[in-house]
Amino acid sequence: MPDLRAALHLIGLLVAALGATMAAPMLADLLEGDPNWRAFGLAGFFTVLSGALVAAAGGADRTSLTKQETFLLTTLCWLLLPIFGALPFVLGVPQATPTDAFFEAMSGFTTTGSTVFVGLDDMPPGVLLWRGMLQWFGGVGIVVMAMAFLPALRVGGMQIFRSEAFDTFGKILPRAGEIAMSISWVYAGLTLLCILAYAACGMSVFDAVVHAMTTISTGGFANYDASLGHFSGVVEYVSALFMMLASLPFVRLVQLASGEARPIWRDPQVRGFMAVIFGFAGAVLLYRMATDPVPHAWGFEQHLRETLFNTVSILTGTGYASENYNEWGPFAAAAFFLMGLVGGCAGSTCCSVKIFRYQILLAAVASQVRRIHSPHGVFQTRWAGRPVDEEVISSVMGFLFLFFMTLAVLAVAMGMLGHDIVTSVSGAATALANVGPGLGPIIGPAGNFAPLSDEAKWILSLGMLLGRLELMAVYVMFVSAFWRN
Repeated sequence: MPDLRAALHLIGLLVAALGATMAAPMLADLLEGDPNWRAFGLAGFFTVLSGALVAAAGGADRTSLTKQETFLLTTLCWLLLPIFGALPFVLGVPQATPTDAFFEAMSGFTTTGSTVFVGLDDMPPGVLLWRGMLQWFGGVGIVVMAMAFLPALRVGGMQIFRSEAFDTFGKILPRAGEIAMSISWVYAGLTLLCILAYAACGMSVFDAVVHAMTTISTGGFANYDASLGHFSGVVEYVSALFMMLASLPFVRLVQLASGEARPIWRDPQVRGFMAVIFGFAGAVLLYRMATDPVPHAWGFEQHLRETLFNTVSILTGTGYASENYNEWGPFAAAAFFLMGLVGGCAGSTCCSVKIFRYQILLAAVASQVRRIHSPHGVFQTRWAGRPVDEEVISSVMGFLFLFFMTLAVLAVAMGMLGHDIVTSVSGAATALANVGPGLGPIIGPAGNFAPLSDEAKWILSLGMLLGRLELMAVYVMFVSAFWRN
């Protein structure tokens, strides 16, 4: 049995740090004269105290973690932090049950963006800020995990990025610290640029800050029930740009910030991601023009803007909505469902399957076809100009199988609770892919997850956790042999 004291020490520190950050929304409510500041004060005190006790109970005498401890640390962080992050909702949002509060916090930390809160326009500023902060923390956390932990742990084919993310196994904490520092500067810089851009488009400072945090984290929480549809015009173009930037590999953005532009243009993930975005957006735009022709150029610009924005939002897993795309026709609805199962680049804040896995799958299929055509030939699967190990291919295949199998199980579980097929399938997909809105009148872009039963909310919360941690990181802990080795 592994020694878990070092992992518990780290978890305690993270919980305590989370509690300390509750001072920001508490101050926002105080400045606004809203009595809700007491909820953040009490939740912050309890969270800091709990984290300090756990950290003290653990051990800080080691600077490295075993593989088992790293898996446990990763999963417990994404389970415990939403629990403590939900406390301000339980204490400060009258209509929030413990189930609703946990669902909202899990949706925040996993940057899913599905919400059960209604009446956002009248929410205390501290609650709106806290929702944005949860997503911002979750966004940078998942980038660090994807670059520091998953390659070393060989999760879902991520080992192909091991050399780019540094060799971290055996020195997980020091290397993770180096990676986190480089990424955090770029992450903070992008957030600041996004704040300035939103403010230049006419947003208030508060709206610009919160929406920038949820844009760069590709989370999608908004300050209004109408999501980003509360705004219109150039804001949608600005948001689409920053969502795309946040969905690029952050190691490439670090290189770009250091003056190396060539790697980002040569990365097959980036090229494939851009091709998929404009391919989907172009197809949906042509369909809209064919089924809903516009009489003048201004109408075409509106169609173009709405289509591009909502395409980027769903494909990157951000989950903002400016229009009810369910009303655009069956082809558009099907396209948006498929977009949510694609995702952006590995090592970014985005979610879902991710571009590189589909690229490796297609390359492996192409190699197999060539072998069938020429049985005596020697064909090797290649990606980014280099050979792909069979271990990577097997890991990608295993991830894809688990992803779609888990999707089916979640959808069936939702259906057994009495929800219709559109809500069940799209709800399972949007939770597992961490996208945000689903399809249909209940959880679609014009709806909300509040009407779902408590059981359904717990099922979808589990789906969010599984999807955000790339499935394997959670499932492996239920294998007894993993703990024996």
